[in-house]
Amino acid sequence: MASGFVAPQLKLAICAILVLPFLVTTATAADIFLDWHVSTDFNLKPVSSDQPVITINGMFPGPLINTTTNDYIHVNVFNGLDDPLLFTWNGIHQRLDSWQDGVSGTNCPIPPGWNWTYDFQVKDQIGTFSYFPSINFLKAGGGYGPIRVNNRPVISVPFPKPEAEFDLLIGDWYSTSYKDIRYRLSAAEALPPDWMLINGKGPYMNNFSVSYESINVTQGKTYLLRISNVGTTWSFNFRIQNHQMVLVETEGSYVNQIELESLDVHVGQSYSVLVTANQDAADYYIVASPKMSNATDNSTLVGVAVLHYHNSTTPAKGSLPSGPDPFDLQFSINQAKSIRWNLTTGAARPNPQGTFNVSNVTISETFILNASIATIDGLSRYTVNNVSYLTPDTPLKLADYFSNGTGVYELDAFSKNSSNAKAVRGVFVASALHKGWTEIVLKSSLDMIDTWHLDGYSFFVVGMGEREWIPESRSTYNLYDPVDRSSVQVYPGGWSAVYVYPDNPGMWNLRSQNLQSWYLGEELYVRVYDADPNPAKEKPPPPNRLLCGKYEPPAPTPAPSVSPTPSAPSSNACNLHKTRYLIAMITAVICFFYIGLH
Repeated sequence: MASGFVAPQLKLAICAILVLPFLVTTATAADIFLDWHVSTDFNLKPVSSDQPVITINGMFPGPLINTTTNDYIHVNVFNGLDDPLLFTWNGIHQRLDSWQDGVSGTNCPIPPGWNWTYDFQVKDQIGTFSYFPSINFLKAGGGYGPIRVNNRPVISVPFPKPEAEFDLLIGDWYSTSYKDIRYRLSAAEALPPDWMLINGKGPYMNNFSVSYESINVTQGKTYLLRISNVGTTWSFNFRIQNHQMVLVETEGSYVNQIELESLDVHVGQSYSVLVTANQDAADYYIVASPKMSNATDNSTLVGVAVLHYHNSTTPAKGSLPSGPDPFDLQFSINQAKSIRWNLTTGAARPNPQGTFNVSNVTISETFILNASIATIDGLSRYTVNNVSYLTPDTPLKLADYFSNGTGVYELDAFSKNSSNAKAVRGVFVASALHKGWTEIVLKSSLDMIDTWHLDGYSFFVVGMGEREWIPESRSTYNLYDPVDRSSVQVYPGGWSAVYVYPDNPGMWNLRSQNLQSWYLGEELYVRVYDADPNPAKEKPPPPNRLLCGKYEPPAPTPAPSVSPTPSAPSSNACNLHKTRYLIAMITAVICFFYIGLH
């Protein structure tokens, strides 16, 4: 072949390679528009107490976000509370766009009476997740809900299609106002939650429960249960009377399927299990009981719902199904270690999950972070490496954009792998090497089961243990098929270790999922910086960004809280979709026109 000559067939192939991925993404990605009116309701009374419950469009729990890999989500939040408000999307990676993460370090809160729209993509993800308010202890009053990210039709799911899917949002609940608890926390007088709700409803057969949750099934059919711990404090053990479960997914990763009688779910975590209705047609107990608690079967801290077979006339009977000893941490650790990544199945992409793994990576740096309690200025605070996080008035990401953080935070002012000599309050922002594998060792000096979560990422859970972590503990790591998820439990006095690949530039919250710990300082931010200004590497701030703190404009005018007309969402979705499709078509025309000229 003569030098410089390119066969027409090769040109066509190059054009197809360039254009086809864009066309496929455009054809499969959808725009989902949601209007959320957030308010408090004193009439719901899930446990017969006079208390405000935070609702979204009058719903508690909030509405399902039902989406598919690569969809674009637009949530217009109208804040009808008397507190500033932010929502975070627990486990959604917000690829290249920490501006949409919805935590105090990335966003100015939505003031009362204002509205603001989140715009984000569920890029390259599948799985079970949740959302909730991230500031002002509001999660203790509700406002949480489920997120499903379904597989694209072109990628098969590694189990037969279930008859139906159910979201089970299970979490502890205070019987008093979240505002009262918030005040008591500042005075160190707060007691732990005293109820367990299942989908916002109290335990079956409890006289103070206004209603109870019931799941309707048909004999012989198999169902997918998406279970999330949306509580504030208690881990729980989940089980169904006379029924086995098959674990299939956790927080965006398909796992090697294992059959279980019960499953430990820690605060902020999500799982998917398959349950087959293979018993006699009757009603059966569904139970969520707290870990590390002496709660008895009739305690309000034991959540009870009903699995109801179609045409059943037999109520659930007998004692509640027994679970493991709630203080048997070894059971919990062994179960956690048995949850392994399915290396061969596709998930968000058609190639096997295990294509990207940690079997032969080189660690660039190590974080060693210890959670503890300290007295600072006469008040009890939760700390990380003896630093209790102090939330500045100006979001870190905003300060990063306008002044490289000057006047708001100092990067790496506190150590990432040793504790401060004296307990202090401070703005803890740690740098992570962009695209350098990082080991994070999470240690606990607490007397409770803690859960850690990293926004913007999933991480590989390579190890955990009950005792002190030492460098030799690395010999126990599972580097073959560790599960990839975004939340990991740390047992009292123990440790968990994760590997993460910081390829997602931004400002990312690393926190305790236990609400009291988080509210009282157990968090920090991880700054992942890419010096390349190309917006393909990290998105610029959104045009509707709010300003606050040192960048607050003078005398701001509240945004009008007026909902779009009902026809607007579908019209906008169509226009955005057409725009992306038009770009793809123009690219194709130019490409083929070029071929014609040559």
